[in-house]
Amino acid sequence: MLKFNDVEEGMVVDPTEDWDQLEILRQEVLSGGTAAVDKSVLSVGMVATEAGKGMGPDEESFNVPVPVSQKTYLWSDKYRPRKPRFFNRVHTGYEWNKYNQTHYDSDNPPPKIVQGYKFNIFYPDLIDKTEAPEYFLEQSPGDPKDFAILRFHAGPPYEDIAFKIVNREWEYSHRHGFRCQFQNNIFQLWFHFKRYRYRR
Repeated sequence: MLKFNDVEEGMVVDPTEDWDQLEILRQEVLSGGTAAVDKSVLSVGMVATEAGKGMGPDEESFNVPVPVSQKTYLWSDKYRPRKPRFFNRVHTGYEWNKYNQTHYDSDNPPPKIVQGYKFNIFYPDLIDKTEAPEYFLEQSPGDPKDFAILRFHAGPPYEDIAFKIVNREWEYSHRHGFRCQFQNNIFQLWFHFKRYRYRR
């Protein structure tokens, strides 16, 4: 039996209003379905725009999501659940701490390490644009000490999406490049890791 507490906020709708919206959508589909096509093209265009910005010398593409156990959404019978599009970057570089300065030089540099990430997740079809998407850090099942799972959650009609990242402490200062914003249907989460001085 479904209880009132089990229903997500905003999911209870007036049947008459819902029927009217459904009729409008049917008419759009019958007349060529421009709304659905435009949003799909818009999503592809957003990814192309972000990709066209180019990469810095120490940046690489980072676009491999990890499988996420999807829960059943109460809105899934009304809206077709879908994965959001994304274009992410990983920032790598050398860490010239005292240890590396002693053991390496510019001709024989230390191994590159991950110094931060830039996540750009696109939500052009988001039903409730007043609720910004959220992110959650979770333990990685195989290697919780070295890696973490960064999960993004937005709401209907989007399923959660997740990425496996390096498990280090984040730098939350805007001065050091931290950005967490939802603007123009793009959720951006950019961060660098804290740097620690090497001590003997």
